[in-house]
Amino acid sequence: MANKPITIDGTRLRDSDGREVTFRGINVDAGCKLPRHPIQTSHDRDNFFDPKVSFVDRPYNEEEAHVHFARLKRWGYNVIRYIFTWEALEHEGPGIYDHDFIAHTVKILRIAKSYGFYVFMDPHQDVWSRFTGGSGSPLWTLHACGLDPEKFHSTQAAVVHNTWSDVTDFPKMLWPTNYTRLATETTFTLFFAGRDFAPNAIIDGKNIQDYLTDHYVDACVELAKGIHAAGDLEDVCVIGWETLNEPHRGLVGWEDLNVLPDDLKMRKGTMPTPWQSLLTGSGRAIEIDVYDFGSFGPHKTGTELVDPQDTSAWADPAIDDRYSWKRDLNWKLGQCLWAQVGVWEPSQDQLLLPNYFSKIPRTGEKADYDLFTNTHYMEHFRKYRDAIRGVHKDAVILMEGPVLEIPPKIKDTKDDDKRLIYASHYYDGVTLLNKHWNKFWNFDIVGFMRGKYSSPAFAVKIGETNIRNCLRDQLAYLQKEAVEMTGQHPFLFTEIGIPYDMDDSYAYRTGDFSSQVAALDANHFALEGSGANGFTLWTYAGHNNHQWGENWNGEDLSIFCEDDTVPTRTSISASSATEAAGQVATNSSTNTKSPGLRAAEAFIRPSPHLTVGDVLSYGFDLRNCIFTFTLTTERPCTDDLCTEVFLPEFHFPAEKTHVEVSGGKWAIELRDVQGESMQMLKWWHGEGEQKIKVTGVRRKLGVPPTGPNGEVEEQRSRDTSRS
Repeated sequence: MANKPITIDGTRLRDSDGREVTFRGINVDAGCKLPRHPIQTSHDRDNFFDPKVSFVDRPYNEEEAHVHFARLKRWGYNVIRYIFTWEALEHEGPGIYDHDFIAHTVKILRIAKSYGFYVFMDPHQDVWSRFTGGSGSPLWTLHACGLDPEKFHSTQAAVVHNTWSDVTDFPKMLWPTNYTRLATETTFTLFFAGRDFAPNAIIDGKNIQDYLTDHYVDACVELAKGIHAAGDLEDVCVIGWETLNEPHRGLVGWEDLNVLPDDLKMRKGTMPTPWQSLLTGSGRAIEIDVYDFGSFGPHKTGTELVDPQDTSAWADPAIDDRYSWKRDLNWKLGQCLWAQVGVWEPSQDQLLLPNYFSKIPRTGEKADYDLFTNTHYMEHFRKYRDAIRGVHKDAVILMEGPVLEIPPKIKDTKDDDKRLIYASHYYDGVTLLNKHWNKFWNFDIVGFMRGKYSSPAFAVKIGETNIRNCLRDQLAYLQKEAVEMTGQHPFLFTEIGIPYDMDDSYAYRTGDFSSQVAALDANHFALEGSGANGFTLWTYAGHNNHQWGENWNGEDLSIFCEDDTVPTRTSISASSATEAAGQVATNSSTNTKSPGLRAAEAFIRPSPHLTVGDVLSYGFDLRNCIFTFTLTTERPCTDDLCTEVFLPEFHFPAEKTHVEVSGGKWAIELRDVQGESMQMLKWWHGEGEQKIKVTGVRRKLGVPPTGPNGEVEEQRSRDTSRS
């Protein structure tokens, strides 16, 4: 099931036949953040700091891969954002690559190719690394930066699930606060701007900025070489590479180290100012403000004494004995790096340069997000792009700037690359942070950040219809803004999703997923109306479970869960109805169960895959089960080339589906996907503007569909043609 290479036509993606390709994708797999051998989760304490791990069998072993890829293909996904980490490639030390992991990745990519997936590679990170509470970078990178992760707990240089006092009580969504704690603030500052802000940080004759970024790029290139050497993956399966998941500026542009800026809304738990984090990181006891995040945003709840008892987060000189690198004598280990460049005086605990990061020290140029994005980020982007293209010469590069920030200004410059896609992330923060779908009010965060409102009160949207429209308008704004800043390029939302453990996991106890359905449907409504070329949903996790979610920091956004079971068939596929509802049920003929999806009626939805011409608009009205799609074309379809739409059986059983077209003929057909069935609508139409409306079966949402006698209702489709 080979795909045709992707071409880029302005803001549109096309196959080699000239049909517009709409990406309907998913992130695979959230478990790739963690080692598989031995299995490590964010709640495991044993051997946490041992670099001798393996990510082989991430995302899956070969047998598992067939099961998961078949399921994803059957439910209409055609693209995968393939997650891997720098740690997976180079965990044992700088320049020591895990070629077993690279070989395994090639095997799994070949399986993805056999199912007809387009793939782009995502070098993933969250708050730098597992050892700073997230994922991504190897342990040795923290040692290279002069930090000791084994001292982060007592100093609160990072809050890490694995070292939390009670791993069963790790606060939800606490991990993102690591972006404004000492360890991650430091690593990202050094990674993107070490030459400017830490000129004395020299290792192996390079500034730490170049030392880190060179190793990061070289590790990704090593994987690219393995994929290239396979000889059958580039362009027809692996079409491109993303630069870096959710890049962050660290301390670059921070105006006053003694203050948390008003626009810092992610506040939960202790929230040290950078100055306080420098003090606690050097062993000083400090009273720090504590916050919680409620329905109306963050609010201060009190203070907490953080007392490291003279423990320092800065590594002892002996740390260098583990590695072959040579550190410059002017970089003193065991001492705060920022004190060494004059930011503060440890002998008196005096802050000398509170605005040190607000301008470039050697030039005095104002350092803000605009400068960071267009200077520091773009320098890294170019290095990565050129290195990947040195291996995969026609690779599409997905540019992902800082989350929700204004994209780089590259329009009409040499960086205005014809094989570039702009990638953005968006999460409904009110739902994500509160783990609750609030249909009464929400907040226009993009409009507020772009200065659309004179007061935060005006950014509040009341009522579910206004909330859905607001989500759509925010996504549409981000798409339009990216075109204005970067030029005529396709645009993808490479992360968007919802938490499934809403309302203290109410759905897991009751089987009522109606809140998840409503939230996920609102997100898809926004995506369909945004003008984007597609998306990759966050996320699919093959080992998700009710207790630990994705086994990482308590996150639970996977459309799939081992603890939600569905019946299986001895032939073809699992029951469409029950698997889509994601509920516990038993098949009377086989009496077997298999892991299943949940709240899937919201994401198993119709979508154009291949369009003869240009997509003008499309959308799915879930409540009324109506799909509408409008296109325009300068050429008519031919017998061998038509427009193709994914039309899920669950919503559109062929014998109960009504199709209206502005012209032409259509057919509904089942396709075999490695023994599983996938339903498609094929449409042969003429020139000009063309419209189609497809009406399926309305169902009660969020609960299992039932027949007249209370049994699980099954719908079987058969090939149907109309003209």
